[in-house]
Amino acid sequence: MMVPYPTGGIGSFNTQHNHGARSDTAFFSFAVDWAWLLIILACIGVYTAAALITSRQHRTWPLHRYLSWTAGVLCVMLSVTGPLARSSHLSFQSHMLVHLLLGMLAPILIAYAKPVTLLLRTLPVTSARKLSRLLRSKVVHAFVHPWLAAIWNIGGMWLLYTTDLFHLMHQYRLLYAVFHFHLFAAGYLFTISILYIDLTSRRHSFRNRAVTLIIAAAGHSILSKAIYAYPPAGVPREAAEQGGMLMYYGGGAVELVLMFALCAQWFRSASPSPRSKKVLPRSGIT
Repeated sequence: MMVPYPTGGIGSFNTQHNHGARSDTAFFSFAVDWAWLLIILACIGVYTAAALITSRQHRTWPLHRYLSWTAGVLCVMLSVTGPLARSSHLSFQSHMLVHLLLGMLAPILIAYAKPVTLLLRTLPVTSARKLSRLLRSKVVHAFVHPWLAAIWNIGGMWLLYTTDLFHLMHQYRLLYAVFHFHLFAAGYLFTISILYIDLTSRRHSFRNRAVTLIIAAAGHSILSKAIYAYPPAGVPREAAEQGGMLMYYGGGAVELVLMFALCAQWFRSASPSPRSKKVLPRSGIT
């Protein structure tokens, strides 16, 4: 059941309740929806074209990566535009579904599409080498360190739901956009710091990543229970309980996928092959 936020509270975006303001808001929403649709189609088209073109000189790009990229990008689209995105301003359950799609499911799907590998295959050799040096830099390595990525990911959610930030986010468009960017970026960085699916500059031990994942999953679980017991500002208790349960069980399912994938990698590492060593080459992709 969808439980709306209180009138004049979360979801209002400080709009004036008159006919002119509503018309302007409807036109703005329509324009934003079309802009996002064009961006999403462009992302799918550019990825597909790059994979097809580079397959002539390199190994054929697997079909499952096309599908993974498309599914991940569609998860992003559903989260930022369309009925679900609009409903998230009024329903905490819809907001939590966006949280799961944008912050947990989309990052995994996009990571499995290996966008960094494809980008390095697409760029000229000189540009690929420059990008490789950038990806091996200490700054980039710090962002994808498992512990820092976990803090960036789980800590951001704790800050959002245990302070007035959640209420303020639904009052100001810029803050709302910043949070959603953070949600996806933090989820993606955390995913690639745990699962070395794409090319990486440095590899941390399986034990380190496993401990990080377990602690992060525990933090996510405790937060969902805190939301259930102590609703964020402006959220009705019934909606908070349903949203907390969705976060607990839905997030737990995605975290189980991460754990299974990490254990599978750990098991395969017992007999490593040359193909499993995906450290960034200093000369880029040739």
